[in-house]
Amino acid sequence: MSDYLYGRNAVLEHLKQGKEAEKLFVQKDGVRGVVHRIVAMAREAGIPVIETDARKLERMSEGANHQGVVLLATDFGYSTIDEMLASAQKAGHDPLLVLLDGLTDPHNVGAIIRTAECVGADGVILPIRRSATITSTVHKVSSGATSYMKITRVTNVNQTIEQLKKENIWIYGAAGEAQQSLWQTDFSGGVCLVIGNEGEGLSELTRKRCDALVSIPMVGHLDSLNASVAASVMLYEVFHARSGRGLREEG
Repeated sequence: MSDYLYGRNAVLEHLKQGKEAEKLFVQKDGVRGVVHRIVAMAREAGIPVIETDARKLERMSEGANHQGVVLLATDFGYSTIDEMLASAQKAGHDPLLVLLDGLTDPHNVGAIIRTAECVGADGVILPIRRSATITSTVHKVSSGATSYMKITRVTNVNQTIEQLKKENIWIYGAAGEAQQSLWQTDFSGGVCLVIGNEGEGLSELTRKRCDALVSIPMVGHLDSLNASVAASVMLYEVFHARSGRGLREEG
């Protein structure tokens, strides 16, 4: 099965990684700048380049902003948790993973993958059921981060959590009502952040298996953040804590 990738960044990163593709579609009279570079890379890789009109590109991208370029790519290559842990070990740092519990919105998933890649996380874990998969929309929203980030799909979230605990990885669930804030949390060692569905939050079983539930301090009128924003705040707190600075620097 193939999938359409669209948008200049997503297509460019896919080609830079040397991943397979069947065809590249570009808008007529639109081969300039970055698109010209994309076309050159595709031809060098032996990928057929087809010029077409904007209407066809809109159909392939389901009306999204394709930026004049659509790539017909082959199946996404999912990784395994063992590969994620091996990557962290090779890099010489404690693992940092993100587990998404019931996130079905591809925009949230794509945004989280993008942030995870930016902070050097070792992998993103998606459940097979009740979760968005790696589609063209996720590729686009991640701005090509899916070409770098190791992503796996698991059949059972709670069994996966137990597996991670055996690898000395601490499980921290994001929960708005938690008494412990992320500023009070020690993120040293192996870490897996669990982000739940925006409407329902973490499932009850997942909540019970977390080593700790942590909240993000807020002082405004609203009491919650978008799932991808919450994940970004938590990922950067771990990133800053590991760099020895912490999210809040003293003056």
